[in-house]
Amino acid sequence: VQLEKSCSTKTQEWEERQKTRAEELVALADTISVLNDDDALDLFKTTLPGSAASLVQVRVSQSSQRARALSMIRSMRQNAKADLRPHLDLMALTLTGKKGLSAGGFDQVIKMCDDMVVMLKQEQLDDEHKQEYCAAQLNVAENKKKGLERSISDTEASIESAKEGVATLTSEIAALEVGMKACDKSVADATEQRKAENSEYKQLLASDTAAKELLGFAKNRLNKFYNPKLYKAAPKQELSAEDRIFANNGGTPPPTEAPGGIAGTGISLVQISAHNQLSEDAAPAPPPATWNAYSTKSGESSGVIAMIDLLIKDLDKELSEAGVEEKEAQSDYQAMMSDSADKRAQDAKSLTEKESTKADMDSQIQDHGASAKAATSELMAADKYISSLHAECDWLLQYFDVRKAARADEVDSLEKAKAVLSGADYSLLQRRSSGFLSRKQ
Repeated sequence: VQLEKSCSTKTQEWEERQKTRAEELVALADTISVLNDDDALDLFKTTLPGSAASLVQVRVSQSSQRARALSMIRSMRQNAKADLRPHLDLMALTLTGKKGLSAGGFDQVIKMCDDMVVMLKQEQLDDEHKQEYCAAQLNVAENKKKGLERSISDTEASIESAKEGVATLTSEIAALEVGMKACDKSVADATEQRKAENSEYKQLLASDTAAKELLGFAKNRLNKFYNPKLYKAAPKQELSAEDRIFANNGGTPPPTEAPGGIAGTGISLVQISAHNQLSEDAAPAPPPATWNAYSTKSGESSGVIAMIDLLIKDLDKELSEAGVEEKEAQSDYQAMMSDSADKRAQDAKSLTEKESTKADMDSQIQDHGASAKAATSELMAADKYISSLHAECDWLLQYFDVRKAARADEVDSLEKAKAVLSGADYSLLQRRSSGFLSRKQ
């Protein structure tokens, strides 16, 4: 800030100085032009004595013009840039040398002024091009940086979203696996329970069926004695084809095997209850003293048979109820198995889909991470390029107007110096006469 203030003050002082010098040069030129006028010379010849004419005669020599131009050039050198000082030094050296006083000596300095003016204008044009280049490149680089920053921000947001999705899917997958294991355990437990219930039903079916057959055998045996008409004879033994041929040829058929099972009835129980045994220490009951004439108990037999029928009916009812319960239990089990299978298939499908989605998200996280890394590297390169642009352009952009004004002042000073030197050669030079001012013929 202090430098800008100082430069601004010096610039104003320089402009004021140049303005004063220019006004001084104009005043001198006007004065010389008036004094060198033909009418003024005629007037001076008639009015002024010859010895005093030297006090009024104004002659502009090459030495005075060179001194003025040299003063302007040296003044320019004090405020000139370092790269212009050698050119100004060369111009000053040319003016101070003997060649500057010779014929055509100012031409070389004037040409130097022209060359410097061309150079300064070219430098200004280069600065303008450089300013446009810097502004354009900084704009492009800043836009690219902003785009990369947005891209990195969006990518990081996508990564965070994907990570949240992966965490959610991981929790859901774990829940599905727990649910599937619980479902499998429920199916296994239900299967074991169904096996146990079915086994109990089969045992009940075998026991009740055997009891029915035994009661039927007992009833048939009572009917054989008490109700012969209701008796059902046992089916004859079926001989095999070989035994029939053997019997038909006069042979004796094989004896009928004695029926096994309970009391030789051929009926067996799956589960036989323990029989009560008489104690060896108990004394036998005394025999009856005598007996009366025997008579059948046909009346009592009908009550026993009715009781057997009632027992068979109870067994049929129990078997019917057990069959219904077995069917319902089997139906419920099959429905549970079907529902469990559907649920497990649905859970397995959902598990596969979630695992696939999770794998895709993991892949996306890796891709986004690689993209973010590449974008970060590109952003670092963009920052580095922007820094290099600032290092190259900030000074020019900051002092562009100052440099332009200083360069314009230098061009103006060179033009004025050139005008002074040109005036010395053409309009301001009055050739020396032998004594007083001479009238132009």
